[in-house]
Amino acid sequence: MIHFEWPQLLLLLPLPLLYRWLLPAQSTDVQAALKVPFIEDFGQAKAMGGSQRPPWLLWLAAVAWVLLIVASTRPQWLGEPIEQMVSGRDLMLAVDVSGSMAEKDFKLSGNWVDRLTATKNVASAFMDRRVGDRVGLILFGTTAYLQTPLTFDRKTVVTLLNEAFIGITDNEPATSIGDAIGLAVKHLKNEQDNSRVLILLTDGANTAGEITPLQAAQLAADNGLKIYTIGIGADEMIVRSFFGNRKVNPSRDLDEETLKAIADKTQGRYFRARNKEELEAIYQLLDQLEPVEKDKQFYRPMSELYPWPLAMALLLSAFIAVFKQRLR
Repeated sequence: MIHFEWPQLLLLLPLPLLYRWLLPAQSTDVQAALKVPFIEDFGQAKAMGGSQRPPWLLWLAAVAWVLLIVASTRPQWLGEPIEQMVSGRDLMLAVDVSGSMAEKDFKLSGNWVDRLTATKNVASAFMDRRVGDRVGLILFGTTAYLQTPLTFDRKTVVTLLNEAFIGITDNEPATSIGDAIGLAVKHLKNEQDNSRVLILLTDGANTAGEITPLQAAQLAADNGLKIYTIGIGADEMIVRSFFGNRKVNPSRDLDEETLKAIADKTQGRYFRARNKEELEAIYQLLDQLEPVEKDKQFYRPMSELYPWPLAMALLLSAFIAVFKQRLR
């Protein structure tokens, strides 16, 4: 359907008639002399009728005026209503990008990959499923920073997550879990009092930052932020050396006790992901714990139509100006 943004401007349509009616007519008592040196010139001047304007020129001017007024009302074409799912949930994902995330103890499509690559693969699919949620992204290593603020544009969040790399925040092998939680609280506390969730994924312990993880967790609890923590990394790994193969624990630095305490303080849960399958199961469980609500909103796509009548009005005005110039 066609919609006019400013229909009140249609009241300007009779303005030229009011102008002609209210202002006095131009005086025509000007004495003029016509000098016709040759009889054939006199006939030509008589045939031209002086410099009288044809009546259809006035009608063209009226059409141009109507088109100009129609363009000024800003006509728009509104398409069919499109349904949009909105849940009202704010969901922030905090991902560890410290040097330890480069450990290749995850298998993806038959190949050993680092922990960050496995996280990207599973978390991207999780973000795609969060239709209706506002999602954001925090990356943390020695420092924590907001990579993406809360937005409905999940594709952009996924793109920026996939572009993250080990050491993007700094080159030091340190982890600031407390600062990441504090940053999430800062950007979520002023939002509406709805479901606010932080999913924090790390493979280590807090070794940097200005605030401890438990202090940040208490701050999150005071502001109604629920935190789900995920400890990532295999329990054992075969390492080849000069003395033969030996088993090592690549997750020996994982501080599970602190991650559990963070989840308990904020009424969340702690999960352990030792491989890609467990990581996928965790995100599927998070879908159940924080289901996408089915609130519906509708919006109508809009396209502007005013350039068409405006262009036609300008073309007619240009034609009238050129024609009047030739009559002189």
